[in-house]
Amino acid sequence: MNDISINIPSLAENIRIVESFIDNAKEELSLNDDIYGNIMIAITESVNNAIIHGNQGDKNKNVELSLSVENNVLVFFVEDQGNGFDYNSLPDPTAPENIDKPGGRGIFLMKALSDELEFQNEGKTIKLSFYLD
Repeated sequence: MNDISINIPSLAENIRIVESFIDNAKEELSLNDDIYGNIMIAITESVNNAIIHGNQGDKNKNVELSLSVENNVLVFFVEDQGNGFDYNSLPDPTAPENIDKPGGRGIFLMKALSDELEFQNEGKTIKLSFYLD
């Protein structure tokens, strides 16, 4: 499978494009249901964050989603056109004062569901890796 990427205008309804992209990868790579479920949640969450927080819902800004396979590792990059953020000072969603807050779990979820999570480009790019074996 070659590297593939798509650009998605920052509209919440475009999450369905992301879901199709992941469904195609599942078919192409014969992913099992466990890894597929983890990828679907982590990547849609990441793109959602890029749309809402990164690009501030500006439909004139795109989110780029790309996928490659390197040495049995499925690697996704999600990049927005926002200003980035300080990913080292995120509140802990499991802390008592944050338990009842509706947001703040996205990155926590992405870390839990992916095998590796890395921020790049001042937080404008997120790299999520999933081991295939």
